[in-house]
Amino acid sequence: PGARPPAADCAEYGFRKERAALEQLRGHRNIVTLYGVFTNHYSANGPSRCLLLELLDISVSELLLHSSNQGCSMWMIQHCARDVLEALAFLHHKGYVHADLKPRNILWSAEEECFKLIDFGLSFKEGNQDVKYIQTDGYRAPEAELQNCLAQAGLQSETECTSAVDLWSLGIVLLEMFSGMKLKHTVQSQEWKANSSAIIDRIFASEGVVNSAIPAYHLRDLIKSMLHCDQGKRASAEKALCSPFFSIPFAPHIEDLVMLPTPVLRLLNVLSDASLQSEEEYEDILEDIREECQKYGPVVSLLIPKENPGKGQVFVEYANAGDSKAAQKMLTGKIFDGKFVVATFYPLSAYKRGYLYQNLL
Repeated sequence: PGARPPAADCAEYGFRKERAALEQLRGHRNIVTLYGVFTNHYSANGPSRCLLLELLDISVSELLLHSSNQGCSMWMIQHCARDVLEALAFLHHKGYVHADLKPRNILWSAEEECFKLIDFGLSFKEGNQDVKYIQTDGYRAPEAELQNCLAQAGLQSETECTSAVDLWSLGIVLLEMFSGMKLKHTVQSQEWKANSSAIIDRIFASEGVVNSAIPAYHLRDLIKSMLHCDQGKRASAEKALCSPFFSIPFAPHIEDLVMLPTPVLRLLNVLSDASLQSEEEYEDILEDIREECQKYGPVVSLLIPKENPGKGQVFVEYANAGDSKAAQKMLTGKIFDGKFVVATFYPLSAYKRGYLYQNLL
């Protein structure tokens, strides 16, 4: 392994490096898909080569901003943790280290209803690290921090960074999702270095955090298993996936269904009980809703349950999430039959199974 090329060649080097990684990791549902490459001839700095990647949606960083320091729901944390761990288990099995896992590099796929890893510009093959400075402040593992400090002093680290650095980063991301707080200054403090376990306990015992005890304890233990200062004691992605935290069924909160787009739209506050009881009125309303919803794209299916669960809710399945997002934006707050419509998304997988959540927090 040689040193990184001069600054003039860094962009091309980074392009080739990320392209090679994404081609090697192609096909996993929790890793961004590379469609191809092209040359941008209109760049201010001259022609530049670009990666053509699948279009993804909201990032975990944006979800944290919208959580207003309240933290994310257990459903969302579990969903994100499982998806990212499955991505890490795959890329670590392939011998790769992501080396820059952080909230901005975890994005939601509206079409596939999962979180995906992006940005493999700092990734490397384990045992063949070609960059000295890896990971981002606040999500950097202790061994990477030491390596960076030694590199600045012109010294070589005796310990190479391994796939364990990715587990450290994910542990911090999950702790931020639970607490709703950015933890950069916390994890860089002397108190954290002296006893990070006590700080994690304090976060989970906070009065401002409202979660049922058993799931919270399982999540706490999962996070602790990723945040051992000794990388040799850190849980692997495969082992972390065996945590009892993933055996607990959670339902999404209504905020989750507003934030995470899917091809299915759910309309609330549209039908009254009287509308459901009158077959003629029900059919008229059904046709009116279909006509309105088709303005934003082809409607694959439309369902209005007359009984619980889901009684009176309107489920509209579009051909793609783009149409669903356009409809959600235009229908939210619209007045239908004298009522203000509330439009959220709904998990396509649950809808296809006929699983309708009756009450959402």
